[in-house]
Amino acid sequence: MGENMSTKGKPIRCKAAVSRAPNEPLVMEEIMVAPPMPREVRIKVICSSLCHTDIGLWVLKDLPGIYPRVLGHEAIGVVESVGEGVHEVAVGDTVIPTFVSDCGECDGCRSKKGNICSKLPFKVTPYMPRYDQGTRFTSLNGETIYHTMCVSSFSEYTVIDVAHVTKVDPSISPSRACLLSCGISTGVGAAWKIANVEEGSTVVIFGMGSIGLAVAEGARLGGAARIIGVDLNSKKFEMGKIFGVTDFVNGGECGDKSVSQVINEMTGGGADYCFECIGLPSMVHEAYSCCRNGWGKTVIIGVAKPGSELGLNYHDILNCGGKSIMGCIFGGVKAKTDIPILLQRYLNKELRLDQFVTHEIQFEDINKAFDLLLTGESLRCVIWMDK
Repeated sequence: MGENMSTKGKPIRCKAAVSRAPNEPLVMEEIMVAPPMPREVRIKVICSSLCHTDIGLWVLKDLPGIYPRVLGHEAIGVVESVGEGVHEVAVGDTVIPTFVSDCGECDGCRSKKGNICSKLPFKVTPYMPRYDQGTRFTSLNGETIYHTMCVSSFSEYTVIDVAHVTKVDPSISPSRACLLSCGISTGVGAAWKIANVEEGSTVVIFGMGSIGLAVAEGARLGGAARIIGVDLNSKKFEMGKIFGVTDFVNGGECGDKSVSQVINEMTGGGADYCFECIGLPSMVHEAYSCCRNGWGKTVIIGVAKPGSELGLNYHDILNCGGKSIMGCIFGGVKAKTDIPILLQRYLNKELRLDQFVTHEIQFEDINKAFDLLLTGESLRCVIWMDK
């Protein structure tokens, strides 16, 4: 695919699903997408999948909720044009956007110890990351439309900083590859990169949605001997078995015992690794309480409400002798190096992605994807822009 001279350097008029008010259906309308600035790329979106984080932002009345905006941050697309100074990708390349940057230049990106870019650090901003207060979307009457998570994929075209895109093999099914743009990478990566789950270990996962199931998949790949799922919906155990879940605890059916007490009894003193995938401080406490003293790791993945706080007893931490609790952004995954590894593991039939896709719909039906996720009917609903 050569340079598209008819659109290069010019605004593009296209369809977008715009969120104009909290908790209201997205509005399909035409918008203008500006050309990319230096170190940015404009991509034609192939498909997206709906993540719970989009819903979390969609319902907010106050910041980081902001309107009108283009939601969507789990996607795959083709580069339509590039701004000045872009050498990592070229027009026609297939790319996966990510909400976490990987500039490859700063100490954070060069280090093997983490995945937090210090040049363009993660923040929930409605603007482009490199240009303060800048957006690339406007309505046809010139109204500013805001971005989401540095991606904004619920538009036929979007502009993304080059540090937020990873070039991938175009032959891989887009509906599977797009899953690694956020959710599945986050869950698998949490077990692989953050916890480093090893063969024979015991894992407990609080919350058996897509992220929790992806953690189970990562733990299965790591060789965990026992993977215990915790949820209020017992039906999720059957789906969990596909991804290696061996045991299930219904948090609402523990009688006079707490979930952590039940798990401590099941495991003879606690699990090696506990993952909180819900976003509730109370569940973080439960996860930490059933993580084994001495070496257990509790990993926080779930996104809590803005302003949420977590309180832990000082001596409970001191006396646990090595037990740790840690946060997790994008599963510790470094996009430009680790996403290709995960895609190769999918091609090798090691990583299970197919089972996460429960629904596929057309762009004009995007509000149905919200309904499916809110009612718990879908894990991942793929939204095709033009199929």
